[in-house]
Amino acid sequence: MTFPHLSLVADPHDRLGLLRSDAAWLEERWADPTGRVLVIAGTRVRPGPDGLEWMSTADAPDGVRVLLGARGEVTWWAVIVPGEAASAEPERWLPLRGLLPFLGAGQGDGQRDGRRVGPGDGPGVAPLVFHAIGLAEWHWAHRFCPRCGGSLVPRAAGHELVCVDCGKPQFPRSDPAVIMLIAAGEPGAPDERCLLGRNHSWPEGRFSTLAGFCEPGESLEDAVRREVLEETGVGVGEVTYFGNQPWPLPSSLMLGFHGRAVSEQIRLDDDDVEDARWFTREEMRRQAADGTLVLPGGVSISRSLVEDWYGGPLPGSW
Repeated sequence: MTFPHLSLVADPHDRLGLLRSDAAWLEERWADPTGRVLVIAGTRVRPGPDGLEWMSTADAPDGVRVLLGARGEVTWWAVIVPGEAASAEPERWLPLRGLLPFLGAGQGDGQRDGRRVGPGDGPGVAPLVFHAIGLAEWHWAHRFCPRCGGSLVPRAAGHELVCVDCGKPQFPRSDPAVIMLIAAGEPGAPDERCLLGRNHSWPEGRFSTLAGFCEPGESLEDAVRREVLEETGVGVGEVTYFGNQPWPLPSSLMLGFHGRAVSEQIRLDDDDVEDARWFTREEMRRQAADGTLVLPGGVSISRSLVEDWYGGPLPGSW
């Protein structure tokens, strides 16, 4: 079975980490006219009429130059410029979540979701876009030294920030977040069921897998058990790893798990969860087909977890 979320991590680029501090090599590659650049205003990108726009290095504006890496003979970059441009046209400059439709299945010239698809779209560029916006989010959130409050300046091709006063370096970090499909009953039996929940802000009928952040000193498996118990009151025993997905919204790494419930009574004490329910496979299929159950989108690891438990693709999406 092919899992939908894997399209966003397929064909990763060579990040060229050992060359990020080689100033001569960086200038040589920047001068190469085949290099491609994604411009980010603050943390947002402006798609053009033909999709995401990767311009030549010669046409790129001034800003923080970030080396993303290489794929084949092409060197890929991002340039981070101040966020004022995005603030002036918020409807045209999109955050990463707004770019996900450009990064799903389908690549190359054609049509997707009623709009033109360009060569800068599709799952092939998703690792590059995730890398670029993840670093832009990090630059946006880290403007002053956490040790002394001094100003930070970039180096190592945008992958390091150094305090001009105390010299303390800062490096990008990803926050581990667990996301889990919890099941109860005999595995594979008709009455086996899975647990889904919904947030207060979601439209009617939208449900998804539960998720939460790992706390300091906590194993990932214990984070699964704690989050499910806190959010729904359901106890979880066995926890098995499923897969992961980079999710720079703004700096998460989503770690997917399956878990087996040891209790099934739902108790909603967490303000983040408005409702939680158990669904059999037949209930899920029927409600997804008639639109009363709206499941996570195809590019999310949440969708992959649900379809892995269900045993195949499901109708409907966010």
